[in-house]
Amino acid sequence: MNIISVEHFYRYFRIYQKQPGILGSFKSLFKRKHYDSKAVDDISFKIDEGELVGFIGPNGAGKTTTLKCLSGLLFPSGGKISVLGFNPFERKKEFLKQISLVMGQKNQLWWDLPPNETFLLNKEIYQVDDKKYKKIIDELSELLDVGEILNVQVRKLSLGQRMKCELIASLIHTPKVLFLDEPTIGLDVVMQKNLRKFVKEYNKKYNSTIILTSHYMGDVEELCKRIIIINLGKIIFDGNLEDIIKKYAVNKLLTVFFDKPVDRSKLTHFGEIKEYDPLKVKLAVPIGNSRDAAALILKNYPVEDINIEDPEIETIIRHIFEINKT
Repeated sequence: MNIISVEHFYRYFRIYQKQPGILGSFKSLFKRKHYDSKAVDDISFKIDEGELVGFIGPNGAGKTTTLKCLSGLLFPSGGKISVLGFNPFERKKEFLKQISLVMGQKNQLWWDLPPNETFLLNKEIYQVDDKKYKKIIDELSELLDVGEILNVQVRKLSLGQRMKCELIASLIHTPKVLFLDEPTIGLDVVMQKNLRKFVKEYNKKYNSTIILTSHYMGDVEELCKRIIIINLGKIIFDGNLEDIIKKYAVNKLLTVFFDKPVDRSKLTHFGEIKEYDPLKVKLAVPIGNSRDAAALILKNYPVEDINIEDPEIETIIRHIFEINKT
């Protein structure tokens, strides 16, 4: 069942230009130059119930604009958008009760009050009954391990603690659709891992439909089987993460451990040396040559262990952006 349907959607912004100085300001009162910036340019995709989809791209690609249109904060310039059977921009009460948008750089918690006060406010806004509210708070607090800080002023919490409480505030009404825009931005590695675990468990427990944007590819690799890549307002890939590796991976990475030191110059013809010390080397080898290269290294050098793996997803995504610059 399609929970989210996007057909030939585009969103343009009119950008006005002004010459510098007082004279420029005066002229702009009568005539202003402008151009239309294509934030999102004719994209289409569908997302089924329970899917957790990674929506990735560089800064300015159109990710946040798309999420804002899907959640009803912005209206599309054209095309058709449907979420849970609703037109998001109409912002009907029945629609808003079933979605949530979490933006890593935006706060909804009251700075001088403890998180519990914001939770109670959201409880009343979404008309959640007392029994369900208590159950949700208990479950989410346990999943995120924040039971001891819910009555502490927000200003006294760490960034990671605040982000966890932001998530709880957004999930009190157990939305069917969740838009996560950079939820782990600014967090340390441990906190990122904890939040990924929570998102995965929440998705599984409530069968919620989730779109995740992130610049941390660890988020996408761990959580999403399917990814949509957008660049310059256009979708350039939509499919399984495994498929993108098969389609765009240029090299394999060979990590070789030696019993005895091996001179660097003897290894350069096998591929590009990424890391080297006399007892270990990491080589980027063209995919078609990786097995032959591994066999030759095993035959001619004192190898203790050898490992062949796909390149890091960041490298593949960077390659895709480079070939889609225009």
